[in-house]
Amino acid sequence: MNLAELVDRTNVDTLDHLERQATVPVVDGLQAQGDLIVIPFDLLDPPPFTEARTLVPPEGVHLVAALNGANPHVLVADPGTCRWAAERDATVIQNTSPAYLLHPEHGGTGIAPGRWLIRRQWSAIGLVAD
Repeated sequence: MNLAELVDRTNVDTLDHLERQATVPVVDGLQAQGDLIVIPFDLLDPPPFTEARTLVPPEGVHLVAALNGANPHVLVADPGTCRWAAERDATVIQNTSPAYLLHPEHGGTGIAPGRWLIRRQWSAIGLVAD
């Protein structure tokens, strides 16, 4: 998957400085994208009880766009390969093939198959702004 493919699927454009033909790396572990952090379930104690039941649609799911006018973080996956559920300020996903997060300023990042918690990052002074 490259950045241009993610942009085409979601209709969320990225800034001009990002290379559209670059392959989006898929990470199997803790990762961050701007103000979001992606945490493997096996690092959570205790893990959240939310079960991911809703399939991610082909155009993706906007995870943060509604919060205070923040830039969108869009979760994208091939049809039938990723389920999600949102609870409070977090999203739980379970994916059987790579899923991707797309952001206008940061580009894309891939999430390896597994169960994950995606939430806003916090610092000592509050939410991390993106």
